[in-house]
Amino acid sequence: MEKEQFAMKSIRRLPILAALFTLASCVAIPVAESDNLADEFNFGVMVMAHGGSDEWNAHLAEAIEPLQERYPVEMALGMADAGSIEDAIRRLESRGVNHVGVVRVFVSGESWYDRTLQILGVQDGAPPRPDPERLEEIRAEMRMPMGFWKVDTELAFHVSVDGLADAGEIDEVITSRVRGLSSDPANEVAVVIAHGPGDDDENRRWLEKISERTGNAGEQLGLREIRVFTLREDWPEKRNEAEQEIRSYVEQANSQGLTPIVVPFRLQGFGPYERVLDELDYRADGLGLLPHENVGLWISSQADLMEAEALAHHQYMAGIP
Repeated sequence: MEKEQFAMKSIRRLPILAALFTLASCVAIPVAESDNLADEFNFGVMVMAHGGSDEWNAHLAEAIEPLQERYPVEMALGMADAGSIEDAIRRLESRGVNHVGVVRVFVSGESWYDRTLQILGVQDGAPPRPDPERLEEIRAEMRMPMGFWKVDTELAFHVSVDGLADAGEIDEVITSRVRGLSSDPANEVAVVIAHGPGDDDENRRWLEKISERTGNAGEQLGLREIRVFTLREDWPEKRNEAEQEIRSYVEQANSQGLTPIVVPFRLQGFGPYERVLDELDYRADGLGLLPHENVGLWISSQADLMEAEALAHHQYMAGIP
């Protein structure tokens, strides 16, 4: 029977899940069509993230430790790299998993979303895996592994939609970072900086969503202002413009006797911001969103959501009331 995948594009899935459970209890699937789908339900999690230094990867591994006590969990690091994704899939297969919740730990839920669906075979668009010789040539040409092919697998995938910028759990992360650096809030401004995309419309969405995540800090801490910027790091012309905007804001704050508190809205570390802010006065602790328990809580909540979706789908397809 043709493999079916769920990849909901609704940002808020809970009403949909309720409908799925209702549907699963009401709709009978003919036995002839459901015999092969009545297998044991074995759920596992693939955590996708950019990855980086040993410290970067260790912080992510620490964040998902509680999740590993509940599910088989494998990491696929990189910018939706088919090679890393396929390796994680093979490890999950070897652990007896047949449904996979794919939790994408990126700032924006838009990042590599369609690309991921294509690699997993949920959407058309990815080519077959290259032969080994050609694959080595492709990898040699890449600065970072970004293989793109459809992974051959029978696993069912349930892919998260939201990013960290959508996550209410991150409000407290931002608040705690600013609070830890603040000493005179009436004379301080917070400068929240994220990587940012190339597309202008998508960039506006990044700014809007991250600004929502700073609302809690604004209400609780009494700073003069909190401003969100994206550096648009991978697009030189847009990056130059963004750097000037960020530096101008910090310089203006300095000239007004205000202390800028710089908080990266990136998963780990301070990124390139020390160089961007060279010779300017500001306060920072060098921490990204990790380490903080709320990042792990959000990852776990996404995994739970994917498990509920996967179970509803499994029961519906198997005709289980």
